[in-house]
Amino acid sequence: MTKYVLITGISTGIGYAVAEMLAERGYHVFGSVRQQADAERVQAALGSNVTPLLFDVTDHEGVATAVAHLRDSLHGQNLAGLVNNAGISLTGPLMHLPVDELRRQFEVNLFGLLDVTQQCLPLLGARLDAPQPRGRIVNISSVSGKIAYPFMGAYAASKHALEALSDSLRRELLLYGIDVVVVEPGTTATPIIGKASAGVDQYAHTDYGSMIAQMTGTAVAKRQQTAIPVAKVATAIVEALENPRPKTRYAIPRKWLTGWFLPRILPDRWFDRLVARELKMR
Repeated sequence: MTKYVLITGISTGIGYAVAEMLAERGYHVFGSVRQQADAERVQAALGSNVTPLLFDVTDHEGVATAVAHLRDSLHGQNLAGLVNNAGISLTGPLMHLPVDELRRQFEVNLFGLLDVTQQCLPLLGARLDAPQPRGRIVNISSVSGKIAYPFMGAYAASKHALEALSDSLRRELLLYGIDVVVVEPGTTATPIIGKASAGVDQYAHTDYGSMIAQMTGTAVAKRQQTAIPVAKVATAIVEALENPRPKTRYAIPRKWLTGWFLPRILPDRWFDRLVARELKMR
């Protein structure tokens, strides 16, 4: 019996890699894209086991239309998985970040994600008369869901919120036997790396201007050289979907010592000093 999975954001990067991997494993993948041109490109590249759906996660009516189409395609089966991958990353000091940008960060990374999840839950088996097996939810968080760096406050806040939402949702869905798993990658070799500097010119006149330029310039170049291969993240997501007893979290940091363990175990003030030294703050 064919297994059906919905992945948000499959036009490039992690979502595309997961869609390709699952299609090769015999799943039928439904995946959201925002542009018709992307839908045609993905369909041509990945074949008949992938069906692009044209919607934005922040468009409630668009999500509803896509989920209705998905329901008709399941032929009474449950959706085997929902991979909430779509997301954006906004850069800027919180002292100057327009509040509307913070709202946009949360609209995509949290509110849109929850809207898609709520509308898909009946298809995953969140009803007492649902057939077995029940589906599974995989939320794509980030190492920023546990560690907050300067100028990434909006993104980190949205991912910290996603971590809490995922824990609460997992415990609530015990009623239906639907699991919720979080995948937390570090900097991954996807097009989003090149977008790190988007919009940061508006902060050039501030006291943080030179620091942001450094972070989105030479620092990004260094991260690109050691970025996590997208296939490694995709493999972890497939593991999260298929393992009969998955972990609640799969951390995939770029550097285990300096990018995961130390920031989480050092006293806050110690880590503050390390950050200040790196950014040449007083």
